[in-house]
Amino acid sequence: MKKSFSRWLQDEWYREMYISAFFMPISMLYADFIRFRSFLYNIGIRKKHKIAVPVIVVGNITLGGTGKTPLILWLARFLREEGYKPGIISRGYGGESAIWPQWVDEQSKADQVGDEAVLIKQQADCPVVVGPKRVKAAQLLLDKSDCNIILSDDGLQHYALKRDIEIAVIDGERRFGNGYMLPCGPLREPIERLQKVDLVIVNGIAEEENEFAMAVEGDLAVNLVNKEEKLLDEFKKQNCHALAGIGNPKRFFNLLEKEGLLLECHAFPDHHQFIAEDISFEDDKPVLMTAKDAVKCMDFATDKHWYVPIKVQPEQLFIDKLLKLIKEKIRG
Repeated sequence: MKKSFSRWLQDEWYREMYISAFFMPISMLYADFIRFRSFLYNIGIRKKHKIAVPVIVVGNITLGGTGKTPLILWLARFLREEGYKPGIISRGYGGESAIWPQWVDEQSKADQVGDEAVLIKQQADCPVVVGPKRVKAAQLLLDKSDCNIILSDDGLQHYALKRDIEIAVIDGERRFGNGYMLPCGPLREPIERLQKVDLVIVNGIAEEENEFAMAVEGDLAVNLVNKEEKLLDEFKKQNCHALAGIGNPKRFFNLLEKEGLLLECHAFPDHHQFIAEDISFEDDKPVLMTAKDAVKCMDFATDKHWYVPIKVQPEQLFIDKLLKLIKEKIRG
């Protein structure tokens, strides 16, 4: 399949780009703008809004997938076990609603509120609100639910919402790419930003002293039509189609290959709005996709379409540090 420009650009960011020198002045200006914007918030010229309940922000400093959504789902379960009533806010990227913020329920569609929001609502036992302005989304969440702690999905750069704990997620395979700021590279903020967050967790193997590891688990496939479940091991040595419209499709393909599946891979841009032709092939091979892609394919899927739920498990040291931060910063 021919690469889209956005997919080509992201691939190049995780290599050294020969055209980097051409974009470097723009990257330098962008980095200065980001630092100045943060400075304005820090000195109070731009206001940070404190809401009535604690806020934990989960984000990253790069464009592209790092594993934030599975971590958000893990955190929601973890907080419930600790006695909290969590709620989740998110950007709603890819949603085309004319009104924001939006309350997400079982009838919400990905084309209105975004694919990640629908997936989170399906898998997290808590209320979900989406909208580009995180403060308004958080306020709607409080107005319509009894949540007493908020998880902000991908909100690291949204300083208007005051937060109690910041968690940054790193892709352990691609790290920071070529190390440049946009548009030369994938960095949304300078790498030094990681020195200011409370926790840094790596989707893969931790490389630095201040990093914690997060294991990825995905050994099950669920049929989109009849909800039948199969272990991935049952697809072993089969010729299958694998498709992914996520930030780092290769990570998903590698997971399937490690289970022994023989793949014909189809990578799409992140948040791609699938149509029936995208997932239809002139053969009877099983088609495996991510859970995020599946929420956009339900209406035209057949019984040969399967999705693979992904779960993460942070290392115990991360859990211990998180509990300590909750005690210090939230419970007092």
